[in-house]
Amino acid sequence: MRKEELRIVFMGTPDFAVETLDALVKNGYNVVAVVTQPDKPVGRHGSVLQPSAVKQYALEHQLPVLQPEKMKDETFVEDLRSYNANLQVVVAFRMLPEVVWAMPEYGTFNIHAALLPQYRGAAPINWAVINGETRTGVTTFFLDHDIDTGRVIMQLPFDIHDDYDVENVYDGLMHLGADICLQTLQRIIDSNGHPEAMAQEEMLTDGEVLKPAPKIFKDTCHIPWTNSAKQVYDFVRGLSPYPGAWTTLRLSDGKETVLKVFKTQKTSISSTKTAGTVVVEGRKMMVVCGNGLMIELLEVQMAGKKRMNAADFLNGQKNTDGCSVY
Repeated sequence: MRKEELRIVFMGTPDFAVETLDALVKNGYNVVAVVTQPDKPVGRHGSVLQPSAVKQYALEHQLPVLQPEKMKDETFVEDLRSYNANLQVVVAFRMLPEVVWAMPEYGTFNIHAALLPQYRGAAPINWAVINGETRTGVTTFFLDHDIDTGRVIMQLPFDIHDDYDVENVYDGLMHLGADICLQTLQRIIDSNGHPEAMAQEEMLTDGEVLKPAPKIFKDTCHIPWTNSAKQVYDFVRGLSPYPGAWTTLRLSDGKETVLKVFKTQKTSISSTKTAGTVVVEGRKMMVVCGNGLMIELLEVQMAGKKRMNAADFLNGQKNTDGCSVY
């Protein structure tokens, strides 16, 4: 089989997926159609429709675009079938029904931003950083009936440095995702559509505990100051820059405000004060954590204000020392 003979339907929505789609196009693969989310209402009254990043790229490269509201819609299924694809490639999209993922003769493979079977779910990058992992990666696997459980084709690792936040890991995995897609396609071509793939159950070591990666909600982002300083540090970078970790700051006058925290720094300074106590030393804003060590806040954002460094925040907020966050 030659790559020009492989008819591919690509499915994805955000920038993360565009990197892989661009790699397919630039490397001469035959992308016969693109499936993405419907345009999203934006603006003050939702009167403007914003196309996804994948749709914008597809239109710029004259690729047919399908935007189903429901993946089981009969009209969409028939339209999809009309492209007679041999294979479907999915990156950062949505759950597919069997009538869709089982349609091509060579199946449908997904690129997942984690080393499966660990971190199955919607937010694998966030949770890997939150949990203090030092390594993650990307996985290609064939879709089946359950979420992120299909047979693994291949994996590529990625090191998470201690100063990386979600944005750093996202960018790294975005490029690695394009690489693994091209390598996976070559395996499919070399095997005439039937590459070796391993059941995820066979990849687990004895006693290994699976760590999930569920969707992130606002309550998920509430900073747990009673945790250790290292855990708080990982928590903040695991949600930065988006959606952002947050806490409630109780000021000396009793007023309260929501404070987002985007960047922190570990210290070796200990305190006997209660976890959540704010300690100001010079132009440094620190918070006592559950293990008695303090963590320094470097970049914060008060509700209704711009993101700023903590020193500038202190300039506008007098008598912050001794306040509390919770």
